[in-house]
Amino acid sequence: MEQAINQESPSRKSSKKWFKAEIDKHIFKELTKTSNLPGWKHIIIFSITLLLLGYLCGLSWGSWYFIPVYLAYCTFWGGADAIWHECGHRTAFKSRRLNDFFYYIASFMNNFEPIRWRWSHKQHHNYTASIDPHDFEVEESIFSRPTLTGFILRFIPGIGFFKLNNSLYKEILQHALGVETKVIKECIPKDQKKLCILISRIFVFLWISIALFSIYINSLLPIFLFLIPKFFTSLNAVWGLTQHMGLKENTKDHRESTRSVRLNPIFSFIYWKMEYHIEHHMFPTIPSYNLPKLHEHIKDQLPKPQTLYEAYKDIIPAVIKKSKNPNYYIPVKIPA
Repeated sequence: MEQAINQESPSRKSSKKWFKAEIDKHIFKELTKTSNLPGWKHIIIFSITLLLLGYLCGLSWGSWYFIPVYLAYCTFWGGADAIWHECGHRTAFKSRRLNDFFYYIASFMNNFEPIRWRWSHKQHHNYTASIDPHDFEVEESIFSRPTLTGFILRFIPGIGFFKLNNSLYKEILQHALGVETKVIKECIPKDQKKLCILISRIFVFLWISIALFSIYINSLLPIFLFLIPKFFTSLNAVWGLTQHMGLKENTKDHRESTRSVRLNPIFSFIYWKMEYHIEHHMFPTIPSYNLPKLHEHIKDQLPKPQTLYEAYKDIIPAVIKKSKNPNYYIPVKIPA
């Protein structure tokens, strides 16, 4: 049976406990309550916006203004990442079935094979920024040693086409062919591996079906709308990379390995409040829509959330220093 991504696996507990901010247990209990209403509200607004942008893509197909409309479409498509994440924690809705239903849809939109990513994300929470056991979700933000040029290239729309050899498409194809990748070996329980392979094959079948449909109607539009939007979600990386970029490895204090930022209302909606990322890692059972309230209760125990400008003012020098010294990390001032 699949599990929500909220608690540590009992077989691999660390002897040292994670630091958690102090909060009144009654307030905590209230904040962990889930409801279907906020989930439906987010999904409906997201879906209507995406459908409208998709319709505009169809109207502008073949003209120069398809480009800005399509980039807007892809940015909202990237919001499926937040839906995948929240439903993966089973905190988007009170209903488990609704969480799982939208989790699988958002997984396909993100090219996230849902079994692999449920378990690797569980490991990400249990061992955030850990080398062993390995946190597969911070490869780019903490473990990689990019040059400044390589780092900047991440924000160019379409750059993913040049990294297909290290992409989610390749990983799903490997799983569909029965190849046991490192992440399968280290994260996924044996009784879930066959399901991972099966769903990977379903994903590949859907990709081929979309491609064949495009050939049938003699138009690339379905491929642009349903197969490759993830290659053009570069704007989403602007806030997504702030989560852990340049911060400390192998620490049991989320304040040292994770970063909270401040976003404008549109970006915050697409990200579904995950800019409160330290708060989320400390208390992953609290729904994203309650994270602003949580922040108010524990903010005196956390580093002050940064603007994107402030975050990248730290991150860019850290990228340069880390390319020369792999052990470098951004020191964080922890409240006394």
